[in-house]
Parts: sequence; C-alpha cells; structure tokens
Amino acid sequence: MSDLLFQLFSIFTVACALGVVFNKNAVASAMCLLLSLVGVAGLFVMLDAFLLAVLLVLVYAGAVVALFLFIIMLLDMQGGDRKKFTKATIVSSVIAAGLLVTGLVGFAQHGQVETLPASAVPVVGNSLRAYAEQLFTVYLLPVQIVGFLLLIAMLGVIVLSKKFEGLDDVK
Repeated sequence: MSDLLFQLFSIFTVACALGVVFNKNAVASAMCLLLSLVGVAGLFVMLDAFLLAVLLVLVYAGAVVALFLFIIMLLDMQGGDRKKFTKATIVSSVIAAGLLVTGLVGFAQHGQVETLPASAVPVVGNSLRAYAEQLFTVYLLPVQIVGFLLLIAMLGVIVLSKKFEGLDDVK
C-alpha cells in the first residue's frame, strides 16, 4: 500500500509540475504550483516528516503561492502569443535534455545509493530541537539560497509583467 501511495503522490506531483510549466494562463499555472506543493507535502508525510509537510503547506503553499497570485492578479497578466523559438533556445533545450538523459542513465547504471541499516542512522527528525539545530547550522546556506531564488522569481514576475507605456510611440 505504501508503494502505491508513493507512486500516486509522485505522479500527481509531476503532473501538476508539468501543468505549471505548460499552462498558458498564469493563474491556472499558480494553482498547479499549489497542487504540486501539496503533492510534495504528501510525500513528506509518507516519510514521517510531518513538520516539513506542515511547514511546506503553511509557508510555500499558503504564503508564497498566495503572494504569486496576488502579484499576478495585481499586474493583470494575460496569456499572450508565444514567441518563436530561436537558435539559442533550441540549443539550450538540447543541452538540458542531454544532461537529463545523462543523469538518468548514470543513475540507472549505478543503481540506488547505498543505505545504512536503520540502527546506524542518527535520529534527527524526531525532535524539533535537533531539526532546528541541523537547519540553522548544516543546511543554513541551502535555505538562504532557496529564499534568495524565490525573491528573484518574484522580482522576475514583476519585471516580465510590467507594461511599459512609452514603447508604443517608438514603433
């Protein structure tokens, strides 16, 4: 049953993530992001990381997606015609696909990562104090980088959706 739930949550999360990327409507794309984050929270629950699941739903699904929706609706973004593919986008897409295939083939050839027996793994997630200590010492830089990337993404949404008034006269 656990494997079936994992597969269902994984398929749901990936399908919603694809909905974020391929959806033309910005509001529908943000809703797909919300559902994708809920799917990841479900995966965290299956890993018995209840604190991470609740924090993901409260902080990211609640606050960040609400902020994105507020920005999208405030700036009145409309889905427009897609731009033509340039040579640079095609080359970068081929390189990205090649790197993805290389990573998948490398993972398939080497198999799974070696796991320690359950008795040898230190218990970190059971107490909030140990979790906070790990978060603010070992994982402080990745958390700060993710926060900075979210700030850049928010600023990118604002800049990309800004309507410039004087550009119509230039034509």
